[in-house]
Amino acid sequence: MAKQLGITKLEGTIGDITFYKSQDGMMARQKTTVSGNRSTDPAFARVRENAQEFGRAGKAGKVLRAAFSKFLSKSADGRVISRLVQAIMDVQKTDITSARGERNIWSGDASLLKGFNFNIKSPLSTVLSEQYTTAIDRVTGVASVSIPAYIPQDAINAPAGTTHFKLISAASAVDFLNESYQSVSASSAEIAYGTQQEALLTLTHNLPANSADPLFLVLGVEFYQEFNGSLYQLKTGSFNALTIIAVDVN
Repeated sequence: MAKQLGITKLEGTIGDITFYKSQDGMMARQKTTVSGNRSTDPAFARVRENAQEFGRAGKAGKVLRAAFSKFLSKSADGRVISRLVQAIMDVQKTDITSARGERNIWSGDASLLKGFNFNIKSPLSTVLSEQYTTAIDRVTGVASVSIPAYIPQDAINAPAGTTHFKLISAASAVDFLNESYQSVSASSAEIAYGTQQEALLTLTHNLPANSADPLFLVLGVEFYQEFNGSLYQLKTGSFNALTIIAVDVN
């Protein structure tokens, strides 16, 4: 793959070279041909196995994104799909019971997804400096995150122009095998970005009791600017953070 450096930007195909626009700018790549016998040729067995596991990771990523879609529309970067698929592929590699090509997230260690930032441009660790605590009770289905009393301008690293913010959280029981989920969410009210002290905040979620599925808990921050009495999201959410802060695997 090559990057176009000339002043003339090309799109389309010339001979065996395809020119296209990507997030990294104008790119060029050579077309490849794939023989039709790869589906049965033993020499390509590893290729087929990798493709199967990649496809399975893609489906798992789609389910996980859907579970938190309420916030992802405001707090995801342009490459979250590919980054999440790679993270799930790493989880699948911990599956020591399935055959090659059959490894999956539900047989692997899904807790490795803890710390995954849905917006890599705004990781939660750089936005929220205040320590928080998490709790997931699989028996009762209660998942919660607590943030102790804090001063917003000390605890929140906000972008220029911020007048208000919200702390957001969601929890989900995700059935990757059947591609389904049960999610609940909660958030604080809009909080003025100032020097006042805010009281301890606990965001609580009630998931199904005794679920056999992996349980995920996310926490994030959304930023707003007040104008003529109304709040507007800053840069359509590009500064917002959303991160998986806890995972409980049965």
